[in-house]
Amino acid sequence: MTLTSEKKQKIAEVIIQILNSRFQNFPGNALSNRNAPFHEAFLAAFSDKIQDKITSDIPVFISLASWFHGLNTTLGQKFFESVAHILSNGYKSSFTVARGNTLTITDNQSYKISDIIAKLNRKEKKPDVAYENSLLIFDKKDLSKSIDAWDFTVDVFIENQYKITCIELKAVKPNAGEIRGEKTKILQAKAALFRKYPNKTIEFFIGFPFDPTNNAVSPTSFDKKRFMSSIINMNNYFSSKEVLLSSELWDFLSGKKGTMEEILSIIRDIATPDFLNNLEFLKNKSNKSDSLQEYLDLLNKWHLKSEIELLNCDENLLTKIKSNEQSIRIYNQPIFNTKAEYNRSRYEHLSKLISK
Repeated sequence: MTLTSEKKQKIAEVIIQILNSRFQNFPGNALSNRNAPFHEAFLAAFSDKIQDKITSDIPVFISLASWFHGLNTTLGQKFFESVAHILSNGYKSSFTVARGNTLTITDNQSYKISDIIAKLNRKEKKPDVAYENSLLIFDKKDLSKSIDAWDFTVDVFIENQYKITCIELKAVKPNAGEIRGEKTKILQAKAALFRKYPNKTIEFFIGFPFDPTNNAVSPTSFDKKRFMSSIINMNNYFSSKEVLLSSELWDFLSGKKGTMEEILSIIRDIATPDFLNNLEFLKNKSNKSDSLQEYLDLLNKWHLKSEIELLNCDENLLTKIKSNEQSIRIYNQPIFNTKAEYNRSRYEHLSKLISK
């Protein structure tokens, strides 16, 4: 086992919220998309391609495509980031005008960044992190004029006593036009962070949660050389040392091997066709007494360690709260709210009573 039960539960909580949200948005019928004349006109050209593979009902196909696009967005904007933060104990950090948290670089750094990008663009230099850092960016003797750095946001910002680690997460492959901009932004960010944290090592990666070019049996496998070659201009601007791909990314975040497979295992445990029934079963507190073993089994399958902890101490807990009206009310709260968010404040209150 690589992940602690606490981290597993936090990941499970994110999965439960996302599944509940996507179930609520799943298209029950396609009536609302009956009038989609432009879609239908274009898709007619592909009728032989999609026939017998997805559906012969174009409105249903459009509804499902829209729903799947929403799932992609949710994974990119919530799931990957949330799990990355849980694994690494990092957080999202913005250095922007809007946040009142802008940073500076020097004229010299700005010139050198432009020079790096120009040489990479002309293929006069190959991407070389060590060269870019030590010779061009991290010059402690640079006393040139300070100027505003670009606004930037770090998806995963990790700080310890000696190092700042930043990761830009990409849920989809960037296009050719984005690559140069991403590299420039990363060089700007590293230069600015060096000015802010001059006594710490600064490292910045671009991370991809999975390898879409992977055809292996294992979904966690990856081929970084093939993947980078599949993105136009990627090899022109990025060294493989700057890229974290698939299981490499998740292992890096957790510091342990086998993390991606464990994440997928947690998803498989929860993401079943009876998910909504299971969620309602856990919300119904009477099942704790009427179907105790089934209730415990489901808590265990869904990695809800904290609720198992409370349930194992239920008799002791009831004794302690019997004359405390506030605690009784908290005890009787559901473990999930209407958005399927875990009621952590309930757990924290009751667990403190157990430890007394």
